[in-house]
Amino acid sequence: MYGALIGDIVGSIYEFHNIKKKDFELFGDRCTFTDDSVMTIAIAKSLTQYYSKDNNETLAQLAVKNMQELGREYPGRGYGGHFAYWLWDLDPKPYNSYGNGASMRISPVAEVTLDLNKALNMAEEVTAVTHNHPEGIKGAKATVHAIFLARDKKKLEDIKKIIKDNYYPQMDESFTLDNIRKDYYFNETCQETVPQAIQAFIESTSLEDAIRNAISLGGDSDTLACITGSIAEAYYGISDELIEKAKSYLDDNLISIINNFEKLKNN
Repeated sequence: MYGALIGDIVGSIYEFHNIKKKDFELFGDRCTFTDDSVMTIAIAKSLTQYYSKDNNETLAQLAVKNMQELGREYPGRGYGGHFAYWLWDLDPKPYNSYGNGASMRISPVAEVTLDLNKALNMAEEVTAVTHNHPEGIKGAKATVHAIFLARDKKKLEDIKKIIKDNYYPQMDESFTLDNIRKDYYFNETCQETVPQAIQAFIESTSLEDAIRNAISLGGDSDTLACITGSIAEAYYGISDELIEKAKSYLDDNLISIINNFEKLKNN
């Protein structure tokens, strides 16, 4: 999950000021965590509570509760228009979205089980509370599936083929960072962000390189890097130094939620 948070933090200053190159300061002066991190941590909190012996709520119910609570506690973090209304709705309902929020928050689901089918079902459950459009569900599932494949240390070309065959047929041999970068622009949809984020991982040599790849495409930079970072962490691992760097941008409340989630993962 820290790979996702680092991608979000590093990409935060480039979301509306795109940079089409990989040579940039990794943690700029104005870097911060955005809605991507807040919602990722909300899903982590939901999973921690779901697996508690005292829990009597569904994962979907917990996801709604925690996303609303943390979203309200951390306002002004770049929430999309529909989602911002949903955060304050007294009777929140899904709104047929296929936006990037489906995929940027989903990585914790891949970390609590070794059963891919179970993870994919949980991904749909926590995604459908807002992003219930088929493309939103697909984006979340594709991200979780890619994390599983990365964790299993599948060959990069095999990971791309599996994602292409099961989710995004556009990811053919011509789907490369160089070809994407030329005409790519800001896009908040899963179908125009998730494949690009996965390709940024496919062409990477390290976690840092993957994040640089994602940001170099332009577009929704923090979300691209968040998704890419979550996959790259599963493949390359993450250093204690980067984890501590990510923590330096978070407050004690968010770190406490993450620590509780880490205990769940390790049980």
